[in-house]
Amino acid sequence: MNRAILASALALASAATCVVLAPSASAAAQSCVTTTLTTGEREGVGSTAYKSSTSSCRDLNLVYAHDKEGWGDDNYAGRLWHSSGGYWQTCSAGYIGIFDGSYPVDKYLPCTDVAGGTKFTIASYWAGGDTVKITH
Repeated sequence: MNRAILASALALASAATCVVLAPSASAAAQSCVTTTLTTGEREGVGSTAYKSSTSSCRDLNLVYAHDKEGWGDDNYAGRLWHSSGGYWQTCSAGYIGIFDGSYPVDKYLPCTDVAGGTKFTIASYWAGGDTVKITH
């Protein structure tokens, strides 16, 4: 009987060790980071941020928008800084029409597959100064 109890205790200890070790193996990537930005004018630059290098998110996700003009919507585009050439470039998604409100990750993607450490901004098509939240 003692041998059966000892075997059960060892099996439980081994299983607990596997459960404890599993999360630490994936701890290198952190959950996504959210940054609040003020948009720039069309093809312009508002406030800027840097794509998280430790996040599990690969894209820029627009998760909140508020048009300061009071129309309730605007078109937003992600823009990335190309340090090698010294210029801003609008991402291939272009301007995306978005109503004021909150949205889930992966619904609106102004830029995709953005490398960690890349400087970015969001531009408004109609007028700058809107508030957006980008999860990255």
